[in-house]
Amino acid sequence: MAGIRICGTGSYLPDNLVDNDAYAKIVDTSDEWIRPRTGIVTRPIANGETTWRMGAAAGRRALEAAGVDPGQVGLIVVTSVTPDFLTPSMSCVIQQELGCPGAMCIDINCACTGFVYGLDMARRYLATGDVDTALVVSTEMLSRITNYADRTTCVLFGDGAGAAVVRRGQGLYGAHLAADGTGYSLMFCRQPLPPSPFTHNPPQPDEIYARPEADGHLVMAGHEVYKFAVKAMPQAVEEACKKAGLTPGQLDWVVPHQANIRIIQTAMKNLGLPMERAWVSIGHTGNISSATIPITLDEMVKAGALHPGDRVAMVGFGAGLTYGAAVLEW
Repeated sequence: MAGIRICGTGSYLPDNLVDNDAYAKIVDTSDEWIRPRTGIVTRPIANGETTWRMGAAAGRRALEAAGVDPGQVGLIVVTSVTPDFLTPSMSCVIQQELGCPGAMCIDINCACTGFVYGLDMARRYLATGDVDTALVVSTEMLSRITNYADRTTCVLFGDGAGAAVVRRGQGLYGAHLAADGTGYSLMFCRQPLPPSPFTHNPPQPDEIYARPEADGHLVMAGHEVYKFAVKAMPQAVEEACKKAGLTPGQLDWVVPHQANIRIIQTAMKNLGLPMERAWVSIGHTGNISSATIPITLDEMVKAGALHPGDRVAMVGFGAGLTYGAAVLEW
């Protein structure tokens, strides 16, 4: 399987940082409750930024880090569950902002697994030879859909963007992408339905439309999602390693979706790997959906943690229920 090379990373986090004590002022919670259960101390919340502007900022920084001219980008893949518009796509708006004329533009919604899906999608276009340089941008504004009256979920989420410039490479690569649609109602945000003069019947019922709390805010069955995540993440890593000709024990780093510190700890234990091989950023980012993996990756790059030849697994899970992992050589 043809490999890829991540040539540069970038990220954008709003300056507006909200700590646990701030949540204690609006819901019945405390730092003592939040920190041990989630690992989160503070999280960035957008204060005037838009989803596409955060994504463009992260993309620009990734291009600068890679030393790539925007005109060289042939494909832009943007992942988000919180786009600013139903149309046009975030990728088209980011394309014009960065100055990537003619680049193919694709938006995908794979929830928190989005960056892994986007990375593998870029690899497939690169493998054909039709595209030489791809930009994958994950940008999220979860504060836009968070229910700040629900103490069990509102403390989890933050805003921000991460990006990576990707080209063909000769190193090892393996990916496993999957979904379990039977769990679609375990984590969702229903789009509000505008009135129509020609519509008189209520929506056809399903597991989401039947829920009274489905009011345009994010709803999550936390315990069920936890049980899914701690099984799906190790499975995805194991399958991706198998395709790359590795065992999980040969990985130097695991870059997990930053949903909850307990999920990361249990998933690493189920993989048989020490926590020291997982980079954890959740304490100062919270859960930023698809943006968490590229933000964490950029943090690792800036910290000098990644070295040429390192074997890295990026793994996520999210609404859908989607899950997946990509293993590559740095």
